[in-house]
Amino acid sequence: SIKMDLLHSNGVLIIQHLQRDYRAYQDFLNFMSHVGDPRNIFSIYFPLWFQLNQVVGTKMIWVAVIGDWFNLIFKWILFGHRPYWWVQETMIYPNQSSPCLEQFPITCETGPGSPSGHAMGSSCVWYVMVTAALSYTVRWKDKSAVTLHRLTWSFLWSIFWIIQISVCISRVFIATHFPHQVILGVFAGILVAEAFEHTPAIQTASFRMYIKTNLFLFIFALGFYLVLKLLDIDLLWSVPKAKKWCANPDWINIDTTPFAGLVRNLGALFGLGLGINSEMFITSCKGKNSCRISFRILCIAASLATLQLYNFVKIPTHTEYLFYVLSFCKSAAMPLTVVALVPYCVHSLMRTTEKKLN
Repeated sequence: SIKMDLLHSNGVLIIQHLQRDYRAYQDFLNFMSHVGDPRNIFSIYFPLWFQLNQVVGTKMIWVAVIGDWFNLIFKWILFGHRPYWWVQETMIYPNQSSPCLEQFPITCETGPGSPSGHAMGSSCVWYVMVTAALSYTVRWKDKSAVTLHRLTWSFLWSIFWIIQISVCISRVFIATHFPHQVILGVFAGILVAEAFEHTPAIQTASFRMYIKTNLFLFIFALGFYLVLKLLDIDLLWSVPKAKKWCANPDWINIDTTPFAGLVRNLGALFGLGLGINSEMFITSCKGKNSCRISFRILCIAASLATLQLYNFVKIPTHTEYLFYVLSFCKSAAMPLTVVALVPYCVHSLMRTTEKKLN
């Protein structure tokens, strides 16, 4: 406990230093915090990659979902505090002279702080993207190509670490994580992504396998929560702390609670399984149009545009269980739209156009 308090107090000093000396970069750091948001995986990265390479897109969803599930379990095990409430409750500062940490609209996360979900989600999905891009260049055999591959390798991994460091600094800057929490998140995300580099079975998984995986993840998480609750251990201990110490009650969002993330991820995995095993996907993405660049570009543009419309769908938060149900449905609709609905509509449009021209 003393060692952890010392680690936290040193983290507070780092946060104070960042908030004092990096004020000019506030907008950039807030932007990088949004870049690391795991929800961007489903609304931006996945639509782009799935239409370019279905194997990579499928792997990305699996890595994001399983990674975020492990993040939830780790959070429940580690009981990590967040800086913005820890400085208000710790007794290590004399005469109650606790440091003043500035808060922002995205500071008031309600779940436990360790490991960082943003850092973990960002590292795992960018690891998938970098390794996928490098898999194209590793096949080059001649000397000039090998040199180009090495340069590409250095460039992409440099970009990877620049993004991860920026996301980590941003999460520390807004006082929602301690430095050790974001570092743990980055390396945990890399481990999850690397594990899926050696798990080809997800590419041929049936819809039944998706259902079984969803049920296992849900039952394990819920069972873990209920067992500890019977032992009088409240895994939602962080929610009242967030509500108590957040500078602005309007910044508290139910979407950041532990179960909200679980439901969102289970919905995304369900939607992916439903889409990949649908007739619409087989007809459009497995047909002759799937090889056309024009088909893929249209699918990317239409998918990104359609998914942005989902941002305007506001789920009511007055009833918690209704919020979870609607959040599951919304999350399932997003990969289903990318995988099946949009490609099928584009395929039908192209086929109709070809018939008219003939």
